[in-house]
Amino acid sequence: METYPTVAATRTALDAARARGAQTGLVPTMGALHRGHRSLIEAARAECDVVVVSIFVNPLQFGDPDDIERYPRPLEDDLALCADAGVDVVFAPTVPEMYPDWPRPVETTVSVSGVSVAWEGASRPGHFDGVATVVSKLFAIAGPCRAYFGEKDFQQLAVVRRMVRDLSLPVTIVGGPTVREADGLALSSRNVRLSADERRAATVLSRALGAGQAAISEGIRSAAQLRHVMADVVATEPSVALDYAVAVDTDSLLETVALDDPLTTRLLIAAVVGPVRLIDNMPAVPVVSRRESRQLERIG
Repeated sequence: METYPTVAATRTALDAARARGAQTGLVPTMGALHRGHRSLIEAARAECDVVVVSIFVNPLQFGDPDDIERYPRPLEDDLALCADAGVDVVFAPTVPEMYPDWPRPVETTVSVSGVSVAWEGASRPGHFDGVATVVSKLFAIAGPCRAYFGEKDFQQLAVVRRMVRDLSLPVTIVGGPTVREADGLALSSRNVRLSADERRAATVLSRALGAGQAAISEGIRSAAQLRHVMADVVATEPSVALDYAVAVDTDSLLETVALDDPLTTRLLIAAVVGPVRLIDNMPAVPVVSRRESRQLERIG
């Protein structure tokens, strides 16, 4: 495994790999890697000849200086995970390497309208501009590739897909399923900042999403009713402050009024638990049921 701190060295290595006919798989991360990241690396390893992982805590997507200051940076552990998972190249730049005029404001940024406006976009102004800007830079460095993103950050995945589509970038976006702990908590680099009590309380997010799925399976199609169902579950944990719990169209991310087709609906949730803001999501119809539905459609 090779680790490069510069854009030039990383670009040279990946250009040389493509010249040999290799397919590149890119896994963009901010480090603090866990099993969710590893699942994306393993998917890239199974489908690509050369796997590159970027490790970069991107300051443009943080609105709170304290938040970025507290973000974990266990680089040695991250490199060990990458080596064990069969990564070929790690790109681990400094902030000035990615933004040469830093700390002066970056004058050229990328903004994706529509799917970035609501939910995390409303709660964290400028966040998705920061995401789109750094991801577009990573794509420019990596060149034509397959890029792997987790569904846990579902709105981010939608933003990146829209950017690639609108700008005709030579990148295939691959979404990977959310990886969870045994108690349902979605894996997140931020989980390490939770106390034991906060960690227990945080499971209410996945429980609320599960309640939303159950309500849909029982025939509820009103988005307003689903909001109440999920909010009522979150309310059982007084230490958890709900931001939103909604049912949205998977393509536009607009909240649905009525679920005409649950198979094209996603349940999104965000809340603050102790000092940490957490997000999660689930399909409106559980994955097994979605497969069964498709099978029934084919039979019919």
